Amino acid sequence: MTQPEIEDPILQSRARIRMATRVGKRLGYGCFMGAVIIFLINYYLEGSGFWTSFTVTLLVIGSLILAPSIIFAYAANAADREDQGLPHGH
Repeated sequence: MTQPEIEDPILQSRARIRMATRVGKRLGYGCFMGAVIIFLINYYLEGSGFWTSFTVTLLVIGSLILAPSIIFAYAANAADREDQGLPHGH
């Protein structure tokens, strides 16, 4: 089943933003999950400093990807609410 084609350029832009935020959230949360798994393995196996550094790197990358994704997703949803005339929620 395909979605109907969107004619409004603003709605097309929001759809692209939503798709990018979905990918960003998956990547960001995936980095966090990987960091937790690597941390637990490193903790129980008494691993090296490399794995500790890799865990921290995954946390930083996940944060840098996830924060803008959450903000832009919230902005797209707020814009839709504004278009529909619903309250801001602030």
